[in-house]
Amino acid sequence: MRRAGKIGTLEGFASGGVERQAGATLTVSTPGQGFTDITRSVAEFLGRSGIGTGLVTVFCRHTSASLTIQENADPDVQTDLLTALDGLAPRHAGYVHGAEGPDDMPAHIRTMVTDSALGVPVRGGRLALGTWQGIYLVEHRDRPHRREIVLHVVGA
Repeated sequence: MRRAGKIGTLEGFASGGVERQAGATLTVSTPGQGFTDITRSVAEFLGRSGIGTGLVTVFCRHTSASLTIQENADPDVQTDLLTALDGLAPRHAGYVHGAEGPDDMPAHIRTMVTDSALGVPVRGGRLALGTWQGIYLVEHRDRPHRREIVLHVVGA
């Protein structure tokens, strides 16, 4: 039988009202299938908002591209993730939906198992990401696209 993990106590608890919010749209031109690091753009948006504590929402307005928080140190991780997604939802697998090409239905499946929206806490005016984490737009289609990412932050 496996032992359960140990849960520590809450640290740095803070409470307060929501005083501000900000929103913007980020357009990302993708080169085709792969990862585009948008962490810096989200951080710049957060900096312009003036919010020190709160929550940033990052939302992808598409069904054949998605968002993820993943390791930003070793690009081999991205290669392996794309390989895994290819195994999960291969092209030319006999899908019924194929009007937009053999990469379209697999793109929809890949988006369904990743995320169309992310929430990232804000602490001290910065994204509260881990040391090796980055925010990525994942293009699931083979050809280049222009993708819209809606950003919104609430906090104080």
